[in-house]
Amino acid sequence: MDIKLRKDDKKFISNSDDVYAIMQRILLRDNKIDREKEHFWIIGMNQLGYILYIELISLGSIRETPAEPMNVYRVAVMKNATQVIAIHNHPSGSMLPSEADKDVTDKLIQVGRILNIELYDHLIISTTDYLSFRNIGLMRQLESSLKYVPTYQIIEQIRKEEQTIAKEAIEGEKKQTQ
Repeated sequence: MDIKLRKDDKKFISNSDDVYAIMQRILLRDNKIDREKEHFWIIGMNQLGYILYIELISLGSIRETPAEPMNVYRVAVMKNATQVIAIHNHPSGSMLPSEADKDVTDKLIQVGRILNIELYDHLIISTTDYLSFRNIGLMRQLESSLKYVPTYQIIEQIRKEEQTIAKEAIEGEKKQTQ
């Protein structure tokens, strides 16, 4: 479901406060019953940070909502987004990311790398507050995670590091013998 922005909604994202301001109004527009369920949205942007679309990916239950990478990036590919921001609400009001929240973010980062679409941030929101994975350093941590990196990429990375170490060792020996 594509979500339409109002005339007074900001069309450019410069930080997580901008994202929250837009998404809080969208969450408040939902009827009260749906606010008690988890929603998962994606904001697709161009390279300069202008919003191309806001899409509701899934509407779940009180405790969770599925976010399959295929569904998240399907629209991004069709609308030529170069970066996306994931947003989901916690009806409980808790802003703490669960292990499932971290896992889905990790998966989305890896799939985004393959598609050359950056997952810029993931926000957990309520009607009164939000938490940005980027602002608390969690995006940086997940971007360096190897949990969902395809095995062949890890092997390539290890081989490159081995070659670098071998070259440095050879150069070190040459300097010692001179």
